[in-house]
Amino acid sequence: MMDMPLLSLLVFLPLIGVLFLCLIKGGQETIAKNARHTALFTSLFVLLLALMLLVQFDPSDAGFQFVEQLTWMPSLGLSYHLGVDGISLFFVVLSAFLTPVCILASWTSIKTRVREYMIAFLVLETFMIGTFLALDSFLFYVFFEGVLIPMFLIIGVWGGERRVYSAFKLFLYTLLGSVVMLIALLTLYFQVGTSSIPELIASPVGRDLQMWLWLACFASFAVKMPMWPVHTWLPDAHVEAPTAGSVILAGVLLKMGGYGFLRFSIPMFPEATEYFIPFVYALSVIAIIYTSLVALVQEDMKKLIAYSSVAHMGFVTLGIFSMTTQGLQGGVFQMISHGLISAALFLCVGVVYDRLHTREMSKYGGIVKNMPRYATLFMILMLGSVGLPGTSGFVGEFLALLGVFQTNIFVAMCATTGVVLGAACMLLLYRRVVFGSITNNDARAMKDVNKRELLILLPLVLMVIALGVKPNFILSRTGPALEKLQLHYEAQIYKDTGSYNNE
Repeated sequence: MMDMPLLSLLVFLPLIGVLFLCLIKGGQETIAKNARHTALFTSLFVLLLALMLLVQFDPSDAGFQFVEQLTWMPSLGLSYHLGVDGISLFFVVLSAFLTPVCILASWTSIKTRVREYMIAFLVLETFMIGTFLALDSFLFYVFFEGVLIPMFLIIGVWGGERRVYSAFKLFLYTLLGSVVMLIALLTLYFQVGTSSIPELIASPVGRDLQMWLWLACFASFAVKMPMWPVHTWLPDAHVEAPTAGSVILAGVLLKMGGYGFLRFSIPMFPEATEYFIPFVYALSVIAIIYTSLVALVQEDMKKLIAYSSVAHMGFVTLGIFSMTTQGLQGGVFQMISHGLISAALFLCVGVVYDRLHTREMSKYGGIVKNMPRYATLFMILMLGSVGLPGTSGFVGEFLALLGVFQTNIFVAMCATTGVVLGAACMLLLYRRVVFGSITNNDARAMKDVNKRELLILLPLVLMVIALGVKPNFILSRTGPALEKLQLHYEAQIYKDTGSYNNE
């Protein structure tokens, strides 16, 4: 099993599913039915491979594991280079887990161009997993940018009334930032003479150049997360995207920015990172407070959750750039936790939207009477989002704030107000949708979650609780790699002798 190219299978197996989808023939209904089943079985097989990776992963090894490398342009130093460490492991598993969830969530809601829709999701899965496994900077860039293409189509073709506007806004925002990052990667390549990420980490450039390269990478990763003030594309994208599009956007795509900070900005530009930490702190605190206040006045459920996501990503950047053990662990844990909770919350919105075809909170109210199972699942996820102890949301936020508290008490105090505002947002959403008296007859006629919806939501709810009770399952595997990152950062800052050897 160890000799099997597991990482390559994870990356490219979805494309084999795409090939089978292209070969399906028959009438429109036959094609749609077979496309759904083919995409589901393909994504489940990828999930099985991801679980194999998780089982075989050595938690005590801080370096890259399952490394695959094939030099295809030796004269230029370019190679097909894949590997996984504690930082990337759970993002791969999260991508593989949420893809079949998205396919099941789209089972009945997507009725037109079903085959093309499933192709878009499988291609998206290849790019997502490839992003987290790439150990060559240009290969990373191809996967990182490739995500835009299927996401653009998912929103632009199967989205809401303003889908074209939202799709182009997403595309232009992220593409503009990534073009600047490409210039930074090219500069690094010509400075160091390699595109290998481990070698680039081990060969830091001068301080002055680090400043410019850090800003160039920041332009891309900040948009991807997104950070304030380049977050405005996110609410539009979420509102217009189909339910599954919002799930994968919030669950995985936003995490690519945080992963980029951990893989590029901090280890490759440590001196610049040290210089810009106050800048990141300021943007993060503004994002936490401002977007929480904006979320409070939203009438659209998706917009409220979208703005809440920007605030949660503020805790991620605070934790990561605190450069403390607890902060780094909290930032990564928060990304994984938010990937599960936000995905499930958007699925909850999709459940009632499929029945009433509106996302306005004023159209609901009192549905706990006729949808008790839905109200229970929604309540657990809402409490996870506000960081209730015993849920995964608490662990991530607490560790991130604990890390920041060690470096800047004032920033930690300001960020803590976001916990209160975030709780107010989600409690308001839940009260207006679930409690109260039913004034809308259509809402009174809505049926509770069916077996398919329960099959989708229940695993997410159980994982949110399980990780809140047993967070060490993740922390023990991310810890060694993050400790190695922290030691490398400190060695570069304090000019001690240290290396980032990944062999």
